[in-house]
Amino acid sequence: MRTAQDRWLAADHQIRSILIYGYGVMGSGVASSFARHGFKTMVRSSRASDLRDLPPGVVAVSELPDTPPDVVLELVPEDITSKQRVYAEIEAQWPDAPVILATGTSGLDLVALAQPLRHPERFVGLHYFMPADEALIVEVMAGPQTPRALVDLMAATLRQTGKEPVVLYQPIVGFLVNRLQHAILHEAYYLMEAGVASAADIDHAVRRMLAPRMCVNGLLQQKDIAGLAIHAGAQASIVPQLFHNHTPNPSLQALVARGETGLAAGRGFYDWAGCDVQTVRQQSAQQLAMLTTFLESAAMTPAPNTTAQVRPPKT
Repeated sequence: MRTAQDRWLAADHQIRSILIYGYGVMGSGVASSFARHGFKTMVRSSRASDLRDLPPGVVAVSELPDTPPDVVLELVPEDITSKQRVYAEIEAQWPDAPVILATGTSGLDLVALAQPLRHPERFVGLHYFMPADEALIVEVMAGPQTPRALVDLMAATLRQTGKEPVVLYQPIVGFLVNRLQHAILHEAYYLMEAGVASAADIDHAVRRMLAPRMCVNGLLQQKDIAGLAIHAGAQASIVPQLFHNHTPNPSLQALVARGETGLAAGRGFYDWAGCDVQTVRQQSAQQLAMLTTFLESAAMTPAPNTTAQVRPPKT
């Protein structure tokens, strides 16, 4: 006879219900992506009775229900203590149910988050990107004791919601995308502080050169195509001169401290005075969707004998 834990590791097990703990812009997008693909979807919010913008098929509750969902996705603010308080509430509510606990953190350490859990083997990271209902990529990362089978189950579930999961079988702070993104951003902030380039200069170079190349060939395949000998020589010259200080950028921290937090505040790296916040975000989402549609179109189908095989990592 299979135990409760064996059931969610079995090949025939399917996730059918999810509760999202914490409801904001991200929670709305995630809830929408599950509900429109037939999953029983609830959101737990202290504002449940006041929510009027729930996506179709989504139910809001102010307290955890008696019946456990298959998955709880925590989307509360990025603070370890706050998140662990939520985990304690969830484990106390359903002590005998094999609920999969997922965190939506983008930058906290899953090892630290999992320390007080009674069932760390059920803990995973699900990193969505804005807008969550449109962005195809979701990162799925194992907690410190999470078996591969559970990570694979979550990835399969996300595929049922139309997503393209990036799977990480060991926990690392920042997942994959944010580590790459912050490596680039840290250098960009330094270049602005040093007076080498403005925010507009950097964004123009990325839009017109880095981003199109990466859309077509990715990061590493592009280097194969260009030639690794040239790349290795450039790396030997450039990498020692990059800005490595292991410290969050002070200019960025100062902007936030002054309340200049970007579009919604009217100021950030740019001056957004007079701009319609909702329209800017909608336009960005629509343009991203148009680009994604093009990247999936016949125009981007590889010609015969042009698709390389992935090489196994060196051991």
